[in-house]
Amino acid sequence: MRKIYYAAHTYMIVGLISGLFYREFTVLNDFTGETRLSIVHTHLLALGMLFHLILLVLEKSFRLTVSRLFEWSFWVYNAGVTLTVTILIVQGINQVLGSETASATAAFAGLGHIVLTVGLVLFFINLGKRVAYA
Repeated sequence: MRKIYYAAHTYMIVGLISGLFYREFTVLNDFTGETRLSIVHTHLLALGMLFHLILLVLEKSFRLTVSRLFEWSFWVYNAGVTLTVTILIVQGINQVLGSETASATAAFAGLGHIVLTVGLVLFFINLGKRVAYA
């Protein structure tokens, strides 16, 4: 359970810092248009912090961590979030600096979402098995 708490706490810190970075980076570069940086903050807080806080409640009720599948789902999911957010940051910085590389990062963005989806599928398989025991 501590691992889930630390993940939620880490995502909260990084999510808040990303919001500050977005605000200050765009102001320093006199940028007023749309950028992917604007959604990094909410991705980290929703997919990171909120997901793990909900996971804490589910762990308390269904003991999800007793299954070996939990480790796989936890690390695959977090890898997917990390990859997705990293690509959003790279794309956003490039947009602000005026050197868009959308085609170069599009494949990685898709890969991040695929890994995230695999993590969610593993999570729901584990949850379904644990709900059956409750």
